[in-house]
Amino acid sequence: MKLQVPRWLRSIIGRDLLWKVESSSKVIYLTFDDGPIPEVTPLVVEILKSYNWKATFFCVGENVSRYPEVFTLLLEEGHRVGNHTFNHMQAFRNPADVYLRNVYKAREWIDSRLFRPPHGQLTGSLKRALMKDFTVVMWDVLTYDYDAGMKEEEMLKILKRELRPGSIVVFHDSLKARDRMLKVLPKALEYWMSEGYTFGLL
Repeated sequence: MKLQVPRWLRSIIGRDLLWKVESSSKVIYLTFDDGPIPEVTPLVVEILKSYNWKATFFCVGENVSRYPEVFTLLLEEGHRVGNHTFNHMQAFRNPADVYLRNVYKAREWIDSRLFRPPHGQLTGSLKRALMKDFTVVMWDVLTYDYDAGMKEEEMLKILKRELRPGSIVVFHDSLKARDRMLKVLPKALEYWMSEGYTFGLL
């Protein structure tokens, strides 16, 4: 099965990063990347509200600056937020100093000690710099909702097969992922609840 973060990279930079939460309880840490945007994020909030479920949203600073009312909605509804850089910047395509400035620019809009690197890209030097101020959150269950070739039933299989207590699950509240995510999210929540899982917040 394809992995967005190669196993060799996990072994090199993976120490001290939060891939899952150690837990003996049936707790899921549901997360969303790339928002907030008015076309998608409020729809996610409504779905979560209908299931009495909370999540952590890793927000792009530029989106927060454009749509502060959507960002405020997340906070008002009791969700947690994290930093996902200001411009959804990729670490492998930018100098370290440029990348770090982008992260701290996002922090001016997003008051959080949680950080997730876009595309899971992170170098050892960036990890060391970021961990001075952030908990770097990765994942152990990726939905691939951004992949146009991913079918709904395949996503559900992943969400059932890979899940375990303390799993950090990634969806995306983005235009690219919207249709697949909105179809699968309610079914995932129904399945998790039927299996006795509850939510946790990072």
